[in-house]
Amino acid sequence: MAGSATEYIQHHLTHLSTVKQQSIVDFSVFNFDTAVFSILMMALALGLLYMAARKATPGVPGKFQCAVEMLVDMVSEQAKSIVHGDRTFIAPLALTVFVWVAFMNAIDLIPVDLFPSIASAFGIHYLRPLPTADLNGSLGIACGVLILMIYYGIKVKGLKGFNKELFTAPFGNHPLLWPFNFLLNLIEYLAKTVSLGMRLFGNMYAGELVFFLIALLGGLWAGFDGLSIFGVVGHFIAGLCWLLFHILIVLLQAFIMMMLTLVYIGQAHEGH
Repeated sequence: MAGSATEYIQHHLTHLSTVKQQSIVDFSVFNFDTAVFSILMMALALGLLYMAARKATPGVPGKFQCAVEMLVDMVSEQAKSIVHGDRTFIAPLALTVFVWVAFMNAIDLIPVDLFPSIASAFGIHYLRPLPTADLNGSLGIACGVLILMIYYGIKVKGLKGFNKELFTAPFGNHPLLWPFNFLLNLIEYLAKTVSLGMRLFGNMYAGELVFFLIALLGGLWAGFDGLSIFGVVGHFIAGLCWLLFHILIVLLQAFIMMMLTLVYIGQAHEGH
């Protein structure tokens, strides 16, 4: 374990990766922890939804089935009000995005030293289990949404109609305006993707840092007065208060990601 507070935070912010990142954009780096925990949370999300579908009964539903049905109804209503078209795939997609992002975000509610300590016992010195606090993870989800936006734009309008809109909207179809229209649409797609990923990353990264600081606060109190009642109770209260507040952030960010996914795909169904 690192000695100073700075070393402690740097240690917990270091990924289990192939090589050390040298620049902001470095495609030679692969973060194993982000990939593994993302896949695990996806498997858990799909497993729970599949189990709920398998155990669904036409009679009086149990608590688990009732909770899933309420979630499905909420997502379906949102999809119906935003996307005007075939929602056979879109509504389940939005449900998957919400549950998957919520599960990944919920990793932040687990004590910050638990997973790194377990990994250390197996000789793994660095482990950062929160995928959405890694810009690669959040931008990866955003890039997936971008691909779906383009896919549905082509599916609904056809390749010819999609390209026509790309070059003629919003200023008009005069040939001299084509470069400006294309550039503006390109910037719009890029801005949607970056803002979608950065919003999730920024909120979860900040929440992760606060948990690190609370953990350090407990160690600071213990250093001042040992394992006193004041230190233990103060640390517990600080952690509990942020935990309860962070639960709202975890769910809110998953909901925002789901809603923006629906909004962007809904816009792909409509013309300028």
